[in-house]
Amino acid sequence: MVSVASRWTRVSAKLPVFPWDTLAAAKATAAAHPGGIADLSIGTPVDPTPEIVREALAGAANAHGYPTTWGTPALRAAIIEYLTRRWQAEGLDDQNVLPVIGTKELVGWLPTQLGLGPDDLVVFPTTAYPTYEVGAQLAGCKIQPCDDPDEIDGRASLIWINYPANPHGALATDDLLRRWVTAAREHNAVLASDECYGEFAWDGEHVSVLQPDICLGSHDNLLLVSSLSKRSNMAGYRAGYLAGDPDLVTELLEVRKHSGMMVPGPIQAAMVAALGDQNHVEVQRERYLRRREVLRSAFLEAGFSIDYSEGSLYLWVTRGEDCRATVNWLADRGILGAPGDFYGDQEHVRIALTATDERVQAAAERLTGAER
Repeated sequence: MVSVASRWTRVSAKLPVFPWDTLAAAKATAAAHPGGIADLSIGTPVDPTPEIVREALAGAANAHGYPTTWGTPALRAAIIEYLTRRWQAEGLDDQNVLPVIGTKELVGWLPTQLGLGPDDLVVFPTTAYPTYEVGAQLAGCKIQPCDDPDEIDGRASLIWINYPANPHGALATDDLLRRWVTAAREHNAVLASDECYGEFAWDGEHVSVLQPDICLGSHDNLLLVSSLSKRSNMAGYRAGYLAGDPDLVTELLEVRKHSGMMVPGPIQAAMVAALGDQNHVEVQRERYLRRREVLRSAFLEAGFSIDYSEGSLYLWVTRGEDCRATVNWLADRGILGAPGDFYGDQEHVRIALTATDERVQAAAERLTGAER
């Protein structure tokens, strides 16, 4: 008889090594620096969660009943109001929106929750957040990395796009987004647009897939996926949502109800507060802009090239060598970056802006030789 552990081993063997596990040696080198490590490898917020959010969380702490998978009416209204006000979405109502338990969960399980399997093709960017591929692998789907909607090889069932992009920070043109929308409808595929970095476009404007001139006046086949982790420093809250095609949202709601995927009630209250306040977002944007300029100037002075990096919370840097050699070069100076091979690129290194001002300044001084 095959053991339970053996069955699990067959599943886990299909998955790649967890990327950050391969950074242990570089991290140890960087941590040994006399001035301590400047960890620029992970995009986790370090700044405080806004007081308005924490107050809302505390105020909803008497959460004795089960939350609903669909979210409270107040939360659905807050998601709709935010998308309408901030990203010019039109025609949204309660049937178009659904809270999720952070968007990594949604990215990892969307192919499974859509009922996809070995006969289905999942498309995602060639240089991308690795969970798009992992989610396809968990569902047993075929995969295709692809950056051009005209080059999809076969009949796609799910297409992931991500702008501003992780890891490299590229923005999309209006024309490119419309081409993705058209391609998804031609394939009768779901177009899932990961817009969790939407508030952080630097060298241009973020355009949402739900804007009327992009979606061509229809939500058919479209899912916007977004998170409050970066926007509101709420990564620890696991607070995200999706919006778009009401038939898709309804189907996902039913699957998620049966599988008990509910956002806790106090988190829902905190989400309402966060989505209703833009001031804290602007404060955070300014923090990241300052850090971006410090690091950008230092990497350029140190002889690096910076590609894309038009948005998101990262710089996409290169010395024109293998990315692991660059990671080691940085580690010798007490700086930890994320190698591009995490994301399908062998040359670049991702540098996160999500470190304290003090650690960002320390990294900059080490790069430019100004460290005392």
